[in-house]
Amino acid sequence: MKLLLSVIGLILIIEGLPYFTFPDRIKIYLAKVIAMPPSTLRIIGLASIMTGVVLVYIGRS
Repeated sequence: MKLLLSVIGLILIIEGLPYFTFPDRIKIYLAKVIAMPPSTLRIIGLASIMTGVVLVYIGRS
C-alpha cells in the first residue's frame, strides 16, 4: 500500500510540474492536442501505455 501511495504521489508531482512551471506553454500545447485527430491521440496513448508496461516489467525483473 505504501508503494502504491508513493507511486501515485510521484505521478501527481510529475504531472503537475509543467502546469506550475510553464502555464502559458501548456495552454499552447493543449490547443495543439485539441486539433489532433482522435486516431493520432490513440496512437500516442497506446505508445505511452506500451512504454509504461515495458518500464514496469524492467523495473520488476
